Amino acid sequence: MLRNSLIALGQSGTAKTLVTRTPLRGMARRFVPGETVAELVGAIQEANRVGLTATANYLGESVHDEPSARRAADVYIRLLDSVYEKQLRAGVSLKFTQLGQDISEAFLARNLGRVLERARETRTFIRFDMEGSDYTQRTLDAFEHLWDQGWRDIGVVLQSYMKRSAGDVARMNELGARVRLCKGAYAEPPSVAYQTHEEVDGNFVELMKMLLDEGNHPGIATHDDNMIQATIDHALAEGIRPDRFEFQMLHGVRRDLQEQLVRDGWNVRVYVPFGEQWYPYLMRRLAERPANVLFLAGSVVQESPLGFLWPRRKGGNHSGR
Repeated sequence: MLRNSLIALGQSGTAKTLVTRTPLRGMARRFVPGETVAELVGAIQEANRVGLTATANYLGESVHDEPSARRAADVYIRLLDSVYEKQLRAGVSLKFTQLGQDISEAFLARNLGRVLERARETRTFIRFDMEGSDYTQRTLDAFEHLWDQGWRDIGVVLQSYMKRSAGDVARMNELGARVRLCKGAYAEPPSVAYQTHEEVDGNFVELMKMLLDEGNHPGIATHDDNMIQATIDHALAEGIRPDRFEFQMLHGVRRDLQEQLVRDGWNVRVYVPFGEQWYPYLMRRLAERPANVLFLAGSVVQESPLGFLWPRRKGGNHSGR
């Protein structure tokens, strides 16, 4: 399957070397603007200029040694300082395994604590990214522990391909926690995850409705025209104001759509990653849906002088207003 092949390529050093040494690296920079905090700041400033808010992420996960996990926390602290000093309209997203969850929960608590304290000082929202199904319960348990300690400017990510997510959405709504809803990017077995496009999309719509109806400023993370239109239709039908939720999209993907949604009065946040680990991130984004390989290529072409050669998908008008 193409999806599994792309995930495997994301773990291949040989494939990374090939991509890094070809013009494909330049294309990757469209989606990962750089490897440094300074390069990230420039991309966020540009997003803010056109009316988009942002979520910054330092790429990395599955860290198994304390020095590397501490270095990742140090990068996040520098990032938080930059967001504050530059007055960026941005939050931060991170993975627990990047900060040492696989070393021990006690180490994670200490290392993450440094980041959360600086986030509190800089008044910056922190989102905890969801990883593979082996980490779902551990991530939610760690989140609830922090919630019980009084942390409130934090949120989680839930995935519509996970069969358990309806219960998790209900629990987060009960807490009043902020949720980003996405489809999911990891290869998961049928025992825990829906396998067909129709099932994943159907669950996405149901979870979206739960979040818009009862959630706390959810982020609806999708580039899918049908999912976007379903969200707008539900919001209009139920009288849900645009300031009650936001769309979330990846930096560099469907920039024309992002800006059109803003012009139509909807809030849009872009997820802007940076760092040395850009290659596995790019491969996983492509693997989310096999159609993304052509989709990303089309996104580039559509915004170029040759855009007329690439047919746009039906349902491209999302004003609904």
